[in-house]
Amino acid sequence: MGAICGGGPGIRRRASRHLLLVVAVIALVFVLAGGASSATMLLKNKSFEKPVVPSGSFQLFSTGSTFAHWSVVGAAGNVAVVSGSFTQNGFSFPARAGAQWLDLTGISNSATGVAQTVPTTPGANYALAFWIGNVVDPSGAFGVSSTVNVLVNGIQMFTATNSGGAGMTTQVWKKFTTTFTATSASTTIEFDNGDPSNDTHNGLDAVKMTLIP
Repeated sequence: MGAICGGGPGIRRRASRHLLLVVAVIALVFVLAGGASSATMLLKNKSFEKPVVPSGSFQLFSTGSTFAHWSVVGAAGNVAVVSGSFTQNGFSFPARAGAQWLDLTGISNSATGVAQTVPTTPGANYALAFWIGNVVDPSGAFGVSSTVNVLVNGIQMFTATNSGGAGMTTQVWKKFTTTFTATSASTTIEFDNGDPSNDTHNGLDAVKMTLIP
């Protein structure tokens, strides 16, 4: 017992250093996790969960207006935040993520879209991932494909088309990804409707922008 007591302060110092090391490692893990989390949150309201619309319904936003971090841009017209329980003409339109999604055609069926400006690092590379929803309705109003034009700082850099869903009565989602290099301390990301004026459906959901290490 005496020998153990005599060595007590040294043991306590070593234990204290070990505890500090463990705390430092845990803190580093939290910092890294926080960095990854903030990277995936560069775009806000990325699944269009706000504003909350009535179940089974939608809400329109016209060019020049804003809603929950997004600005409505492009041609005069509107876009619609849509409930995932919305149905029409025998088709159902579930969201890809969460409870809502965005219809870029609204009720104007114009080349309208949404944009958001985020902080970026000049010279850094970023990845964009997003999902496009489509139904195939050859003899109806919804058309047969959904096309989204992606613009970075007003310059079109990517076009994505989802033609899936033939023979189905439920909105089908397809994921697309692209990359770009930032040229300034802030970058405006824009998603525009690329469907013809006789196509009344073009879904967008689960938009994510991340920094590429």
